[in-house]
Amino acid sequence: MSFIVDRLDSAALKALTPARRLRLQNPRSLLVGFITLHTVFLFALLPTILTGRVLGDLPLYRIWAELGLNHEVWQGISVEWVYPIGALLPIALAGVAGPLLYQLLWFLMTVALNAVAVLSLTSGGRRRSGYQAAWLWLLLSFVLSPVGLLRLEGLTAPLVIAGLVFLSTRPVLAGILLSIATWIKVWPAAVVLAVVAVSRRRITVILTGATVTACVAAFVWATGGIQFLSGFVTMQSDRALQLEAPVTTPWVWLAAIGHRQTTIYENVAIATREVSGPGTSVTAALMTPLMFAAILVIFTLTLVAHRRTKDSHALLLVSALALVGAFVVFNKVGSPQYMLWIAPIIALGVAQDGWRWRVPAYLMIIIAVLTTLVFPVFYLPLIDGALFAVLLLTVRNALLVVLFGWSLRVLWGLARGGVAGEAPQHAQGVQRGVRVDR
Repeated sequence: MSFIVDRLDSAALKALTPARRLRLQNPRSLLVGFITLHTVFLFALLPTILTGRVLGDLPLYRIWAELGLNHEVWQGISVEWVYPIGALLPIALAGVAGPLLYQLLWFLMTVALNAVAVLSLTSGGRRRSGYQAAWLWLLLSFVLSPVGLLRLEGLTAPLVIAGLVFLSTRPVLAGILLSIATWIKVWPAAVVLAVVAVSRRRITVILTGATVTACVAAFVWATGGIQFLSGFVTMQSDRALQLEAPVTTPWVWLAAIGHRQTTIYENVAIATREVSGPGTSVTAALMTPLMFAAILVIFTLTLVAHRRTKDSHALLLVSALALVGAFVVFNKVGSPQYMLWIAPIIALGVAQDGWRWRVPAYLMIIIAVLTTLVFPVFYLPLIDGALFAVLLLTVRNALLVVLFGWSLRVLWGLARGGVAGEAPQHAQGVQRGVRVDR
């Protein structure tokens, strides 16, 4: 691993000469990069927008929005729903101008929140230490655009970035943003858990989150759907092993080599691909308890590290990465948008200390590329058991485990009273970056 990292460091130093680095730290260059990227996105989506169609998960979102806006049948209020009730907000908002403009409004929401993320990382262009992270976020947004532009994670990920950046200066706002993100998709709860374990602003964040949650519950109760408030928990717990989940990899190989008792099939009810074979039912039943056990261990280790380490600035993000990593590695569901759970934390880590976080940054870029190759590029061959597609998925899942292992190793070092890693002589003395807590 160290040899590969050294080679990547060498290639990065050659590509990013001092003059190029200076240009990349120019607010105008970042603005041009942001506009160029989202213009490319717009042109890619333009045929869909002009014909009034939608892509990705948006057809389902649009149906839910139309049911609510036109027929007053609201998911999570009128019927049980697979998502937390907060997801209704962006889903309904994108439908207020009618079904033909749904894709356009969703795109505009994504652009606006991506702008919030970039402005947060760079403090409106004034914090030079955040430019590297902003460019990384734009790169990952580009690579993961097949899911980032078309699913809820494309909205929650920028909210998490902004929430953690504001934690040190505006904890109430941070608590609101993190709570809203959690009520849209559950995964930011792992980030909140790290904040509770480490941050000096934990009481403010907890009280703010409790207030937001009380408001959400009161709204759902007033509209007659309180019995469905936690329905997303039970609906997720009944799922089988999904095709792309790391734990499913051995059965994917069995299906690929023609094992008679192992099959890749479509779960029509939730429009996803799952795998059935010897031991899959037991494994699926065990994964959720294993996930919560891993989260408990990581949370405990974080509390120990908080008492012992002198490097508390690094601890919050390392803990968040480990907790979110547990959500991904031990999850029986493995959708490609889960990479957008990890990417925001790594971008923030790079903003905090680019040298220390270069290993997860390199890993995240490779993971993102492999994820997009798996879905949507080679997804149909993967379903058919094509060995090349299965190999791509296997490497991607193995790198997720490596990334999770990196976070655990650093967290363990912090729990022993160490620091997150020392920069070599040529990297020392660089201005410290974004502080997510102080």
